[in-house]
Amino acid sequence: MPYPPPPRTPSGPRRRTLLASAAGAALLVGCSSGSEETEESTGGSPSVAERARTRAARDSRGIVERYDAVIAAYPGLAERLGVLRAEAVRHVEAFGGTPAATGSASPTVGSPAPSVVPGTEKDALAGLATAERSLADARAKSLLEVPGELARLLASVAAAGAAHAYLLTEAAK
Repeated sequence: MPYPPPPRTPSGPRRRTLLASAAGAALLVGCSSGSEETEESTGGSPSVAERARTRAARDSRGIVERYDAVIAAYPGLAERLGVLRAEAVRHVEAFGGTPAATGSASPTVGSPAPSVVPGTEKDALAGLATAERSLADARAKSLLEVPGELARLLASVAAAGAAHAYLLTEAAK
């Protein structure tokens, strides 16, 4: 017994045609020059990227100041923390900020005072690890809010911060 024909033939474009059109549109959008990426992708507000860049520089400067406070409280950690502090200084500069005076053990206005440093080296390292991890997480969350090049920089610095957190956690054991 033969099967009866379908009750009606669908009108309009077929699913295959719609999928091909959507894929073609995505390719065209993906192949744009990228020069419009700075202001237009931030919703027409050029200040969104600038605010994110300023915040990232300020946050990195805060991490540098935390390293300075721990090094001032525990000079024996200076060699171990010097490399990570130098990386944090480069992060400040990458975001267009100016770091505190290199090697400065005294905190700047608004930074954590040395009295905030935990009582043991192990706790100080754990505190630095927590700060690095929190900042890396915050930067990873903010990636969707900024245009491409800044997002790539934030992702890179967030990855470096996560690596710093790991190294500091291992050093605190």
